[in-house]
Amino acid sequence: MTRTRKSAKAAGQRFESDIADYLATHIDDRIERRRLNGINDRGDLTGLKVHGLRTVVECKNYGGRFEVGTWLGETETARHNDHADIALVAAKRRGTTHPGNQVVFMTLDDLIALITGRRPGDPQ
Repeated sequence: MTRTRKSAKAAGQRFESDIADYLATHIDDRIERRRLNGINDRGDLTGLKVHGLRTVVECKNYGGRFEVGTWLGETETARHNDHADIALVAAKRRGTTHPGNQVVFMTLDDLIALITGRRPGDPQ
């Protein structure tokens, strides 16, 4: 069966909800799927904070090859739009639907902020 725009959108929304629910269960019950923001994309999930730093999550349920560069660019735009400190991509792996088995992509600056609580280059 070929994926239509409608079925792809539904799969994407389901993936976003699954990731949000999983994070809410294991980290903070205030994490939830964000409603669409149009051209001012602020990420797919809201409510995630690490060391008190706002964190933007973009969810990608894509059947082809991972488009890491493109996705990180989109996530960085969402980070700026949301005035967040950390941005990451949660991407669907083929062959598994369990949210804990999905992959995460981020820049090294985001990883440093995640670990230390401070983004390189930000004022102290």
